[in-house]
Formats: sequence, structure tokens, C-alpha cells
Amino acid sequence: MITRYALFDGTIKQGQTEAFRAAVLAEILPKWRAFPGALSVRVTFAESRDDGAPEYPMILAINYPDLKAVEAALASPVRTEARAATEAVLARFFTGTIHHHVTSAHEFEPL
Repeated sequence: MITRYALFDGTIKQGQTEAFRAAVLAEILPKWRAFPGALSVRVTFAESRDDGAPEYPMILAINYPDLKAVEAALASPVRTEARAATEAVLARFFTGTIHHHVTSAHEFEPL
């Protein structure tokens, strides 16, 4: 399985955390869920972090069966729609940058 992560590196405007989260779920999540080939979408909102750690108020993870599916999703018209929705929400609530990482996952049962 391949996971494409989007790390939102920055800060939410003061007092806007709940509004930001609500906007993400209402306005952007439907677009992310529509990516062709996506197996699952996980939106995580930060609750705490280690002292000195960078601030990632949100991390998005979309799972795909393979790299070909990631490439197809990124080439789809849905990506354009998702990017526009994301930019609109971020303009209202977020200061920072987004960077993406594509990983291959290996899952194991705990001992």
C-alpha cells in the first residue's frame, strides 16, 4: 500500500482552531474522498507535540493500492477541485506551508 501524506506545517490563526477543523471536514474532505483510486482518507488534527517539535496542526493521509493510482489521482480533475477548496480554507485560517511525502506502508501486529 502507498500513502501520500500532506503535512500542514504552520499555525492556525488565534482562536480559529475549531472553525478551521469544521471547514476542513465540510469543505475539503469531500474533495479528498473523491480522489480516484483512493482506498481511504485520514485527516488528523494535532492535539499536542514534543517541546521543540515543528507545528503540524493537520496531517492528511490518503492510501492508494500502488504508485500508478497516486499518479492517476494527482492527474485527475478532482485534484484541481481539492486544491482550490484547500486554498480557500487555508486563506481564512492557516499560516504556513504544506509539503507532501509518498511512502510505502508495512503494517505489523503488536507483540
